[in-house]
Amino acid sequence: MIIHKDKTMNSWRNSLINVTPSFTIGLTVLVSWTLLALFAGQVTPHDPFETVSSARQPPSLEFWFGTDRLGRDVFTRVIFGARVSLMLGLISVLIGAVFGSTLGIVSGYYRGIVDTIIMRFVDSMLAFPGIMLALVVIAALGPSIKNVMIAVGISTVPLYARLLRSTVLSIREQTYISAARVLGVRNIKIMLRHVLPNTVAPLLVLSTLQIGNAISIGAGLSFLGMGAQPPIAEWGLMAAVGRTVLGKAWGISTFPGLAILMVVMACNLLGDSLRTTLDPKLRSQ
Repeated sequence: MIIHKDKTMNSWRNSLINVTPSFTIGLTVLVSWTLLALFAGQVTPHDPFETVSSARQPPSLEFWFGTDRLGRDVFTRVIFGARVSLMLGLISVLIGAVFGSTLGIVSGYYRGIVDTIIMRFVDSMLAFPGIMLALVVIAALGPSIKNVMIAVGISTVPLYARLLRSTVLSIREQTYISAARVLGVRNIKIMLRHVLPNTVAPLLVLSTLQIGNAISIGAGLSFLGMGAQPPIAEWGLMAAVGRTVLGKAWGISTFPGLAILMVVMACNLLGDSLRTTLDPKLRSQ
């Protein structure tokens, strides 16, 4: 058995104690939206697909965000839409993290011809902007919220692959990795037990930032008609539906847009704070 002091893991665990205002704000906003999404049925008495009043009512005490063109409560649809948008962000990031991290770890650990083949594949994916790559996938699979998750997840694979590769290239030179090889520990066990745990900090930072990015791209695809389809309550789709009547019923598009802004900003604040906290070089400045 190899015993080593894992400085990287200890560093990021201990540094989490020193939280910043940005971290607190970002975490509070994300937790608040998550709770609203989980308990949407208790937060609002209406059904997101139910016609509760006449169409295009302005915000009032009864309907806080007004009603849409079908007389549905906009507040209810925004709250239920959080479920779809947050799930989209989480699943997309999970897809990108799993596949991208696998490619990056294998590439950085084995190097040589394996590294060359994987990185040329990753570079070919990076030649397309993320939204363009997602559009190509959607065009092949068809418009739906499930396919948006897959498309956005695939578009983030190169980011995870390059990040994990650069991290693993430095980790593989550590003494405990060399000792494990000398003792005959299998490569797969070294990667899972000694390499992967030391990539948690950069992986956590990138994933936090990418959740906001995934929600933004997913909303953009739905806005263009390539993502969620009616009558699903999804923020991008809601903004698209209300864009033609902004002058008469501004709340239909404005409130979903503000929800997207809040969540994306919260992810960025949280991600930047984690990067500053977990990176010893930035923390010392």
